[in-house]
Amino acid sequence: MLRHHTNAVYLVGQVPDAVVVKIGRPGVDHQRDLRNARGLVSLIAWLIRHRAPITPLLQGIEQPVVVNGHVVTFWRHLPQQHPVSTEAIAAPLLALHQAPQPPFPLPALDPITAIARSTAASRILDDDHRTAVMTRLEELTPFWTRLSGSVPQCLIHTDPQHRNTLWRSAPGNEEAALNRASTPAVLCDLDGVALGPVEWDLVTIEVHCRRFGHVDHDAFAKVYGRDIREWEGYPPLRTLRELRMIATNARKSSPGSPQATEVIHRIHGLDEDITAPWNII
Repeated sequence: MLRHHTNAVYLVGQVPDAVVVKIGRPGVDHQRDLRNARGLVSLIAWLIRHRAPITPLLQGIEQPVVVNGHVVTFWRHLPQQHPVSTEAIAAPLLALHQAPQPPFPLPALDPITAIARSTAASRILDDDHRTAVMTRLEELTPFWTRLSGSVPQCLIHTDPQHRNTLWRSAPGNEEAALNRASTPAVLCDLDGVALGPVEWDLVTIEVHCRRFGHVDHDAFAKVYGRDIREWEGYPPLRTLRELRMIATNARKSSPGSPQATEVIHRIHGLDEDITAPWNII
């Protein structure tokens, strides 16, 4: 197992022929999950056609497949020798933002609804914590409404970060045909790709740098060509992005777990030092 968050991610086989297998959770709406996976497969094909730097699906197999109620996809394995830098995320993220929108529908980013649903579904929040999150959400909702209605809607990753970026393997002929982009890194975990303002992705990078100790945000901004911290909407969007991270982890965490303790720590610190470090959940 490589990861277990939204999907269970396994490495199967031996390098250099290993395959990454992503197994979705069994859902109550199996047809919806299957539609989403088919949409992802179509999106990957579209992005590769337009030379976006992304992880490629395994070729030569019909995807997705369904196994015992789980939706499964298969991906090329890109061996990693060292961690991805923040600077390396800039070029593939910019390429995604500049990619043309596909001729099929994509969801629009809606953090307001997502935060409200995650907060309501959480088993670790007491009434005071729930009220704190929802009060802040109500304060930020008018800002998001204005932003989403006033800026261009582009393809955005929605969660670009170091764990969702990989170094590209040395390409052979097959990969060169699949993905001809020249960036040294590629984006992965593309299940959340949506239409929305690029500012959401940029502030996500900034939050991860500030909260998790990555010190090369300036280098990222230089390569991307924009520093989100210089934008007038940065403070409220920063808080909204952190609120989304808090609510998502509140929904996923079990009572009494270290993850639950970290979520409560984050809620208590929202109005305090914005440079206070967070622990990765």
